[in-house]
Amino acid sequence: MAFAVFARYRCAPADADTVRAALLKMRELTPGEPANLAYEVHAEVDRPGSFVLYERYTDRAGFEAHRETDHFTEFVAGVVLPLLTERTVTFAEVL
Repeated sequence: MAFAVFARYRCAPADADTVRAALLKMRELTPGEPANLAYEVHAEVDRPGSFVLYERYTDRAGFEAHRETDHFTEFVAGVVLPLLTERTVTFAEVL
């Protein structure tokens, strides 16, 4: 069963360009992963520094493998997460 991730990130407006650049790099690299089916990055209109991500993988193991990639470590763990002031993540099975 496919596995989906919905993430909502918020950072200070001063950090928005840095977070945006890192998320766009992830959007470039993640589709090359064998289990990735979708990786969409959105910037919320009228909320500077707010981003919404939608990710879909063949299964949860595929998502866990995503979290072990060099690009996740570099761009998400290394750049994005330290700059966030809020973060919510929802995991779902695709019906």
